[in-house]
Amino acid sequence: MTDSARREFLKTTAAGVALAGIGDYVLAAQEESSDGLPKRPLGKTGEKVSILCLGGWHIGAIDEKDAVAIMHEAIDQGITFFDNAWDYHDGKSEEVMGKALAGGGRRDKVFLMTKNCARDRAGSMKHLEDSLRRLKTDRLDLWQFHEINYDNDPDWIFDKGALAAALEAKKQGKVRYLGFTGHKHPDIHLKMIEKPYAWDTAQMPINIMDAHYRSFQKRVVPVCNEKGIGVLGMKSFAGGSPKGRLPDKAGLKAEDCRRYALSLPISSLVCGIMSRKDLHQDLGVARNFKPMPKDEMQKLLASTAKEGADGRHELFKSTQVFDGPYHRLQHGFEVEKTG
Repeated sequence: MTDSARREFLKTTAAGVALAGIGDYVLAAQEESSDGLPKRPLGKTGEKVSILCLGGWHIGAIDEKDAVAIMHEAIDQGITFFDNAWDYHDGKSEEVMGKALAGGGRRDKVFLMTKNCARDRAGSMKHLEDSLRRLKTDRLDLWQFHEINYDNDPDWIFDKGALAAALEAKKQGKVRYLGFTGHKHPDIHLKMIEKPYAWDTAQMPINIMDAHYRSFQKRVVPVCNEKGIGVLGMKSFAGGSPKGRLPDKAGLKAEDCRRYALSLPISSLVCGIMSRKDLHQDLGVARNFKPMPKDEMQKLLASTAKEGADGRHELFKSTQVFDGPYHRLQHGFEVEKTG
């Protein structure tokens, strides 16, 4: 990087950090807990959630017995926010999570979230009933519209009846809060936010490289903070291999990736945990967490500016590699057959 480019980058980064100050209250409102794992406010809901959220996709990709044991330990150690989705491993993720939460009063200890993949009313109601049955519960704390990745997805949610179904589910007491997820482009998130509904949450990629390419942390997080929408971060390792693309391909330390994401004004960070080693590593970062100093963040961003600028490490933005097959079919794209 040339000296002039570096100066311009640092100027832009400083502006982004200043803009993030709009959401400083999220970090300032972080509360310690008896188990040592802090909690933060979930937007305007009045809820406080653990700063780590156990990811549903990864927990459904491992041996069921191990998965249940990990979830039990996670709850005991203070990770009481659980993520899932209707389509993860064709329902297996929800099923194994349901088994883990079924006994010992664990369901009541967890703020439980799953996602709806349908865009129409009938499909949405089916997905809801499927999820409740698999998760062995009568209500969801948070239900999010999954993979709002295509330009017309926001319109579909409103025009095809999915939101109407979600509002009906709220009246029935089956759902408490509503949000949406996506990993493709900040413009699509902003379009969803501009729609005539006050979302409780929005889930998005939050990682070091995101600051440089189609940046959610610069463009969407401040808007969510202003509107009281709880931000849920994901893909802090940028996906890829089991240990994550950023540690594997970009040479970044896993702990730095988690610390950076948690130092932004987000409510919680969804983490893929596939072993007790993963669990203990993430607990080590999050327990008694203090935000990364701004100068350390800027140095980290400056060192990644070149590789982060073209999306090579964020394939969920720059390719269709991470687009789920269910949603590809919705939009008329072919799904590769395996086996």
